[in-house]
Amino acid sequence: MTHARITIDRDFTIADVPRRLFGQFVEHMGRCVYTGIYEPGHPAADARGFRTDVLELVRELGPTVVRYPGGNFVSGYRWEDGIGPVADRPVRMDGAWHTIETNAFGLHEFMDWSREADVEVMEAINLGTRGVEEARALVEYANHPGGTYWSDLRRRNGAEDPFGITLWCLGNELDGPWQIGHKTPAEYGRLAQETAKAMKLVDPSIELVAVGSSNRQMPTFGTWEHTVLTHAYEEVDYISMHAYYQEHDGDAASFLAEAVDMDAFIDGVVATIDAVKAAGKHTKQVDISFDEWNVWYQSGLDTEDQPHQVEKTWREHPRLIEDTYNVTDAVVVGTFLHSLLRHGDRVKIANQAQLVNVIAPIRSEEGGPAWRQSIFWPFARMAKMAKGRILRLAVSSTKAPTARYGDVDEVDAVATWDEESGRLAIFVANRSLDAEATVDLDLHGLRATALRSAEVLTVPEDGDRLTANLLGTPDAVGLRPLAGVALDDGAVRLTLPALSWSAVELDVARA
Repeated sequence: MTHARITIDRDFTIADVPRRLFGQFVEHMGRCVYTGIYEPGHPAADARGFRTDVLELVRELGPTVVRYPGGNFVSGYRWEDGIGPVADRPVRMDGAWHTIETNAFGLHEFMDWSREADVEVMEAINLGTRGVEEARALVEYANHPGGTYWSDLRRRNGAEDPFGITLWCLGNELDGPWQIGHKTPAEYGRLAQETAKAMKLVDPSIELVAVGSSNRQMPTFGTWEHTVLTHAYEEVDYISMHAYYQEHDGDAASFLAEAVDMDAFIDGVVATIDAVKAAGKHTKQVDISFDEWNVWYQSGLDTEDQPHQVEKTWREHPRLIEDTYNVTDAVVVGTFLHSLLRHGDRVKIANQAQLVNVIAPIRSEEGGPAWRQSIFWPFARMAKMAKGRILRLAVSSTKAPTARYGDVDEVDAVATWDEESGRLAIFVANRSLDAEATVDLDLHGLRATALRSAEVLTVPEDGDRLTANLLGTPDAVGLRPLAGVALDDGAVRLTLPALSWSAVELDVARA
């Protein structure tokens, strides 16, 4: 039996819940855009070609901000190719994913889609093959009211009012040798600084994200962030983080503990930011945009015809990294969301990559249905329920040995308290593969008065930890009522199945 005690004190808080923490990512990669969010001629497509069945699932998922249009794709992208009459747009070769880009879907279409999905736009610019002038022009096109070349072109292209895009990424993963336009930290730092200055001269209200390390294992990790921020600290508002995780060689225990690595990664970047701040005698605070994260089985860069590699045949929107997610993946994704939320004082933006088909919570078939993957559920519940203040928890848990991280808490948790509604939301993962967990909530300054909701995602009765939501079996993995919740004179005990993720919402009163 696994046991944990979680101490929750009303007065020990971390920060307000950053609503941008529940972001997603749409890249021109594989079938994320074409046959994902956009498929003219589909039975569920509207007049603009947006798949309304996918839109319905996006609204249910509840993202607040969506990063676009890449990703590796953006480092070779000409944004001008995606504006104006569709019939006049050029067809291009995309070197990042070795595909043909028709440009049938571009900035105007994405702005229209984002309004339908009710999400904020996070626009990435190309600092791989392009630079200051192209970035400055894009801000003018998107945000200036009119009376100039680029803003008037937007109006002639059908958007009388400015798009008002606030959030901008200064390129993507330019520390990576795989990136089109790969740069050294000093090269990128100077380019980011000058591009940021030019963009803010056009629109001083925008917020800018500098490129950080592509992952914690990069040989330049740490020195990249330090060098880039030494150049651009005053001009930028965030620095990015990217991280993908997968199970290796059947080591489920280490995989379930990967949030330990995410915690350490975040702490390291925070330390580097603050070192630059101190050394430069800066007064402003730069925060983190964790704008790519997910479970991604990178050993399976499969295509339909050539497993384990990106296909070298130029064609439109091929299937790329369409991972099928299981129960274990969903529990791990839940713990990643815990990590992001408990660092909400510094991680202000986060984007799960990607929204549809490409390592995604939502899958679709061309001309066919759309459905939720197992990882859909933790994101949807946390995006909906995490409100108010993030609480600083003290967790005392049974430990489990892991090959990668040593002894790790079997129970991982995060909680938020919304004083206005009087609701306490607790999100808990039981990482044990075979032991039920009892979890006692020790409340200070709060008293539980009623159970509002309790749900759990775990192994189905007729399945195992590898059970997934497949086409034709949409209910294989999902949330079901959590029976093991006991309230006794304000005290709360949870009984959680082995290998599970739970979302519990309580009505609470000040004690």
